[in-house]
Order: sequence, then C-alpha cells, then structure tokens
Amino acid sequence: MMAEKFDLVILGSGSTAFAAALRAAASGHTAAMTEVRTLGGTCANRGCLPSKNLIEAAKILYDTKHPRYPGLSPTSMSLDFRALIEQKDAVIEDYRGKKYQSIVFNSQRIRVFEGSARFSGSNEVTVNGQVLSAARFLVATGSSPAVPEVPGLRDTPYLTSDLLTSHEDIELTELPVSLIILGGGYIALELGQMFSRFGTSVTILARGARILTAYEPEIAQSVAEVFREEGIAIYTKATVSRVHGDERQVVVTLQVDGRQKELKAAKLLVATGRIPNTAQLGLDLPGVDLDDRGFVKVNDELRTSAEHVYAAGDVIGSYTGSQMATPVGAQDGGIAAENALNGKGSHKVNHAVIPRAIFTDPQVGVVGLSDEEANARGYACDCRMIPMSLVPRAGAVRETRGVLKMVADRNTKKVLGVSMHGMNAAEVIHEAAIGLHFGATIGDFAHLLHVYPTMSEALKLAALSYTKDVSNMSCCAD
Repeated sequence: MMAEKFDLVILGSGSTAFAAALRAAASGHTAAMTEVRTLGGTCANRGCLPSKNLIEAAKILYDTKHPRYPGLSPTSMSLDFRALIEQKDAVIEDYRGKKYQSIVFNSQRIRVFEGSARFSGSNEVTVNGQVLSAARFLVATGSSPAVPEVPGLRDTPYLTSDLLTSHEDIELTELPVSLIILGGGYIALELGQMFSRFGTSVTILARGARILTAYEPEIAQSVAEVFREEGIAIYTKATVSRVHGDERQVVVTLQVDGRQKELKAAKLLVATGRIPNTAQLGLDLPGVDLDDRGFVKVNDELRTSAEHVYAAGDVIGSYTGSQMATPVGAQDGGIAAENALNGKGSHKVNHAVIPRAIFTDPQVGVVGLSDEEANARGYACDCRMIPMSLVPRAGAVRETRGVLKMVADRNTKKVLGVSMHGMNAAEVIHEAAIGLHFGATIGDFAHLLHVYPTMSEALKLAALSYTKDVSNMSCCAD
C-alpha cells in the first residue's frame, strides 16, 4: 500500500497532539493524528472534564445535606446516579464535538486516523493497514492507569480512573454501596471524596506514611482531617498482600501497623499512578530511547534520541521538569511542533513554574517548591503557614477548613513556592504562579492590594506573617 505523506505525523489525539497539529497547520504544514480510543484523549473523555463534572454534582448534593449556616436546614435531594452519568456523557460529547471534532472537520491540513499506530519503519507509521510517512514525528500517546503487582488483583474485577470515561464498556453506571481505593494520590482523593458524597462508604489505602506524599505534609494532614470528618477511612503505611473477589464483593488483605487486616467492599478502585502509553509503538525502529519505566527520553527541545522524532505530554513523565498535566502537554505540543517543523532548537521548554490543583473540597493549589525541595536545592529556606480561619472571606462564608504555606529564600526574600488547602485554592494559586514567574518577593505579596474579602488575601496574610502576628491584625490593615 502506498504511504500517505504528511509534514508531521502525531501519535495520539489528546490536548498535546491537538496543540501540535494546530501549530503545524497554522504554519502551513500538514499533520496527521492517530487515535486508538476516543478523539480528545484522556482529559476530555476519561479524566479532567468528566471527573470535575461529577465532583461538582457531589458537592451540590453534600452541601444540601450539610449546610454551613445556622438557619439553613438540611434538605433531601434524591440521587439518580445513572441519569447523572448520562448528563456527564452529554457534556463531554458536546465538548468533544466543539473543541476537537469540529477543529478537524474545518481544517484542510489536519487528518485523524483511527486505530492503533505503530512505527513500521524509521519514517513511517502504520494505522489499521494505512501507512503514514513524514519527515517529522511527535509521540503524544499519553498515559494509562498503573496497576500494581498484587497477588490476585489481575483475576479480580477492579475499576480505575477510566471509570469516568464516555461511551466505553468499563463505565460505572451503578453507584457502589462501598468502595476500597488503592492509592493515596490526587486521583484517589478526588474520586474518593466524590463517591463518599454520593453515599458510598469509602476506604482509602495509602502505601506511604501519609496521603499526598508529593505535597507538603501540612497540606496532606489538613486534607486527611477533612476526609476523616466526612467519614472517609484512611489507612497509611498499608501494604496490600492479596486481593480476591467477584462482581459482588472484593476482599483486600493488607498489613497495617504490624497487623494483618481484611477489608471488604462492593467495588475496588485502583488509583496508584499512571504509566506512559509507549509499549506497543515500535519506538525501537526509529531509535527512540525509553527509560526503565517506559517514558520517552527528551531534551529541552522535546527531541528524542532520534533526530526526527519528538515527544511531549504524559509520555515524557518528569523529563525537563515536566508534569503529567493537560496544560503542560498542550504547551509542549505546540513547542515540539514548532521545533520539528520550523527549526530545531528554536524553542526550549520552561517548566520552572507549573501550577497544579487537586479538586477535593476544599481544593488544593500548589506552585513552585515545597519546603523539602527548597532545602534540597540549597536555599536558605524560610517558611510560614497560616490557617484559613485567619482569612476574612473564609470566616464570612463559614468555610475555614485548610491552611496556606509559603516557602521563601531567607537571603533574597524571593517566594519559592506556595501550597494552599482551602476554598477556591485552584483559582487562588494562579496569583502565586504569576508572582513566582516574575520573581516576586515576600514584600511584593505583602503589599499588593487585594479585593476585600477574597480568598486571595490568604497570600497577602501569609507574606505579612513573616514580619508580624497576623492573628492580631485588623481585617484590612497591613
């Protein structure tokens, strides 16, 4: 079969791939994308968007039953879980149509080929028998849920974060009565609280000494306190030794606090991280090097060990300081396409400031270095932490759960990192990100005027706490 030629062939069709395809088309080049599942990739179909849709629904349901204000009585709101899933699917289908399908349909320079793509030569990829050739390639196939090697797990029915997918056979359409979650990271926490608020009895099993081991310990402790208040069971330092069960019940055997324990639940959810989708791509043919976990090795131009092959998004893991996050992948996809098509090395990635969030309630927002990371890099670390109860806005709306921690360099006074657990933290963290991007100091945050009362004042108060006792301040004084 004769190969169909493009300027750039992109393996994948998620946010990274689309950013690259659009950059290629904008500069007058042709691009082909491949997709083995659903156009739009993980974020649009199985991750960010569907989860946030259902998390918000769970919050609405929870708030009606647990009003924060005296004078407001709990109200009864019925839950039709199947209908909730159907509306989520409709939202995602509409988004996919507007943000992905219509873009391809209206472009004369972008094509999508459905099927499993694999390199069949140094300069060609085969998809369902169709050969695509190009001078440049971009690997942007994303990642999938990691499944740990636990005796019995492979033979036991289990769910992953992909249960939030749209129009797939594995989708969960019935609310489980009880749920055990393996993992203590952000996915486990977001889905755990969501299911708990829908009425599921949730137990979280974290292997580490605490949940959220990649975050500040004070943030992890604050989140854990909220979860326990809401009736979510958390086991830390939990080593799962065996899993067995069927569609009706799963049994998890674990070691915790030196004792063996057996837990039972209707369903098991595995949320133990993600692995790159690189195993079946034939990357050895063009000479693309992978690390021992399967991530593609790249330089700061996003070029792989093969001169003509680039990689971006989840498949590169933490190379160049990257993170598995949709906006990072989208940014890097455009840079990779620019370098591949319009001049190698013309653009380098900058992952110095990447804000991230966890959509628990209250939310978590983080940017920059943690206390531990700053010390490891040789900074003379100076940290402050304030409770959300000191923020006027939090007190006014009776949502005072959480803390904010600021990390600064004692010598230069530059702010190195901010971690917040509190209402609207996913929005507030962008102010901190802008500050870090432009090298803001403690004083810059302390003396910046803020609208009163807002949650963003938490940043101002944290900065002011370096020089005064903010617990004894007037509401607007600095």
